[in-house]
Amino acid sequence: MTITTTPHLNFRGNARAALEFYHSVFGGQLVVLTNEQAHSTQTPAEAQQVKFGQVVGDSGFQIMAYDVPASVSYEQGDKSLFVSVRGTSAEQIIELWGRLSAGSTVIEDLAPSFFSPAYGMLKDSFGVVWVLDVAVAYEPA
Repeated sequence: MTITTTPHLNFRGNARAALEFYHSVFGGQLVVLTNEQAHSTQTPAEAQQVKFGQVVGDSGFQIMAYDVPASVSYEQGDKSLFVSVRGTSAEQIIELWGRLSAGSTVIEDLAPSFFSPAYGMLKDSFGVVWVLDVAVAYEPA
């Protein structure tokens, strides 16, 4: 049996744009199912909003997203979560950083840190905070 954990991001009307951007960064397959396609439109203005969306990259990257309906309370918050992307090489992380940082606000520059050969944090134009780093093996405590 295999279990995976996939971040599921919530948006208010811009999930499609976010998913398209993440697809441009990570590649792979983009799936977007609208409220209309799912026969779950609550108001006509929300018919083309995302009911289910995901990006599944060839590298194993996965993220899901949808648009929270106006009838449901939604507060994105400042730092409600970080999406962590861990690679096996600095080159890989540097390449992803270059694409993901377009239009983003850098919180911590991508650079070597005491725990990783490359680590950085940014907030993209959709308000999502991303942490990118190179995974290293640690000894158990």
